[in-house]
Amino acid sequence: MTPFPRILFVADAGPAVGGGHVMRGLTLARALEDAGAACAFVAPPAATAVLDAFGADMTRVEAEAETPAGLIAAAARAARDFDAVVVDHYGLSAPDHRAIADGRPVLVIDDLADRALAADLILDSGPARAAADYDGLIPPHAELLLGPSHAPVRPAFAALRREALARRADAPPVRRVLVSLGLTDVGGITGRVVDLILPRLKPGGAGKAVLDVVLGSGAPSLPRLRALAAREPRLVLHVDSQNMPRLTLEADLAVGAGGSSSWERCVLALPTLLLVLAANQGEASQALARADAVLALEVAEPGFEAAFATELSRLLADPALRDRLSAASAAVCDGRGAARVAAHFLDLIARKQAG
Repeated sequence: MTPFPRILFVADAGPAVGGGHVMRGLTLARALEDAGAACAFVAPPAATAVLDAFGADMTRVEAEAETPAGLIAAAARAARDFDAVVVDHYGLSAPDHRAIADGRPVLVIDDLADRALAADLILDSGPARAAADYDGLIPPHAELLLGPSHAPVRPAFAALRREALARRADAPPVRRVLVSLGLTDVGGITGRVVDLILPRLKPGGAGKAVLDVVLGSGAPSLPRLRALAAREPRLVLHVDSQNMPRLTLEADLAVGAGGSSSWERCVLALPTLLLVLAANQGEASQALARADAVLALEVAEPGFEAAFATELSRLLADPALRDRLSAASAAVCDGRGAARVAAHFLDLIARKQAG
């Protein structure tokens, strides 16, 4: 194996899928670089804003690829200069993986188990995922890394875990509510949720709650929320925030999207009303709900707004409920998954190149 293996990440992003693929790829890439690898990204133009904000120092391969076919072609050209490939794109399947990697070791990050994958290693951090779910979908030699213990979470979250567990020990009153529904704010969901929350927070005086709202610079809700924040002291906006670990630690309650940010909140034991924004989030979100680690709602379901008001009111009023969710979520994930996956993938690359 080359002394410092070169690994190409192929990640999806866009208004419909959000920026989570890129964010978890960046987390894994940094863990691989910490272990000696060199990483680069090829992604559609829609990923540019996320990479600019959170991976400005990460090498990129230019790809003016507006379609999956264009991205495949660009990634296949780029992969010639790399030793291995990581793919995080639900729209790509086994023929695409083979076209890109051309025999190089492949790690596919997945949540769906719904299509054939040409991978040597599959990472699926869903809490309900079982190896049998991939029967007939992966090559016989493929290895599986399953469950939240392998979820790529930035090390800064794990670094705050002890402090977070101590802070949550006595179910403190709700003084800060964190709203984090994806940088791309799919369908303007962030503004919609802020409108539902503000009337239920204390308007002033002792014990009033602050609403910390995280979203990307291109979020459709941002212009209206900026105007609202100018006259609403309870509303604090965090645009392209680099400080999510600290915001998560200091929050007493979250309204968050399903997806990779779920594991960040679990690491820091934050009681969460989890909103399922896309079909691929449903299975993992419901598994977390069954584990009593979150309260979960489907945004697309009829009666969502009434159900949201009911569940938020319960969380605000019931410290025992918050305490229960906090304890169960902390048991889900310790935040050290990225290092585990990086070590496993580098070992696989070495084994394949030696054999």
